[in-house]
Amino acid sequence: MIFDDSCSCFLIPCFIFHGLVYSTLNSVSYSCFSLCFSDSAVRVLGAGLGINYGQIANNLPSPSRVAVMLQSLNVSRLKLYDADPNVLLAFSNSNVEFIIGLGNEYLQDMTDPIKAQNWVQQHLQPHIAQTKITCITVGNEVFMSNDTQLWSNLLPAMKMVYSTLVDLGLDKQVIVTSAHSFNIIGNSYPPSSGTFRQDLAEYIQAILNFHSQTNSPFLINAYPFFAYKDNPNQIPLDYVLFQPNPGMRDPNTNLHYDNMLYAQVDAVYSAIKAMGHTDIEVMISETGWPSKGDPDEVGSTPENAALYHSNLLNRIQARQGTPAKPSVPIDIYVFALFNENLKPGPTSEKNYGLFYPDGTPVYNSGLQGYLPGIVYYSSASTINVSMVYLQLGDPRYVRA
Repeated sequence: MIFDDSCSCFLIPCFIFHGLVYSTLNSVSYSCFSLCFSDSAVRVLGAGLGINYGQIANNLPSPSRVAVMLQSLNVSRLKLYDADPNVLLAFSNSNVEFIIGLGNEYLQDMTDPIKAQNWVQQHLQPHIAQTKITCITVGNEVFMSNDTQLWSNLLPAMKMVYSTLVDLGLDKQVIVTSAHSFNIIGNSYPPSSGTFRQDLAEYIQAILNFHSQTNSPFLINAYPFFAYKDNPNQIPLDYVLFQPNPGMRDPNTNLHYDNMLYAQVDAVYSAIKAMGHTDIEVMISETGWPSKGDPDEVGSTPENAALYHSNLLNRIQARQGTPAKPSVPIDIYVFALFNENLKPGPTSEKNYGLFYPDGTPVYNSGLQGYLPGIVYYSSASTINVSMVYLQLGDPRYVRA
């Protein structure tokens, strides 16, 4: 890799062979391009920023192109909802850490030791030597379902996957957890009085015991957008967007909250403490704001999405903690990398992405990077290379 001081660019060496362009970056084939950074870009987020990489779409760029894009964004943590081998291979020998997912449809199978071992050996072991896989989420928002059998299978599946990792000598390298909807919280106000839903108490208590025993984090999907959408007349928009506002004070602790997300996180910490644990970290496995929604999805605009994410990124960059945990920097995975055109549900579900599938930004969030272009072939074997600039707020196209 060559660094050109004149343009502050990383120039990726490329070789043309029999009409193909190969890059030496990460041993993956790419078109010839350069990665340029501005001094004003957010470049130190890798330590605290993670991004959810959902793929419920039919128009997304290839994982190999996404790998280059993420390097240019300086994002070093990705969360998947499966264990897509194409993605894991594309990021081999990179510095990106992965959370991989084991879907709800696998939970019953994962209670069987043979099936759990087969899954780990087929989906984790082939990649772990080259790709930094640090966590497996067993199930996603299981308690949003009305299937009580699914509820009952969650912890046994988590335990079996963990036991399999122990048997294979991978438990020090890969942690086991599950991601939950904020819906599992029965009371969140004030934050110091946070409690879990009573109908879930027996399940959550046992899951917390597991986290304590295995030193693994408790994952929560927290969306202030949902609270604002449902109560726009009662909840100040500035409070949910991290904008200047009077905030609220917890009457029990006298702690001041200037945004809803931190209040939600501390409510989860309080709920965990109410069940006897103070040794479990809370991680935000999803948070975001849609840039578009249905008429009844109040607040779903690109302007609000830009404010939510840019303000959040600034707080991550500052390594802020919540009022109740000021010395513990918030650990957050933003949802999501791309808009996903095949997601079911309301319009907002398709519009949580920071980027469109073509690599251009949906709005200005403060991140900037570049998506490598596509190589076009003609009958004369002429190669045209394009490069998409992803400086958010100033997208440009340059074509050779």
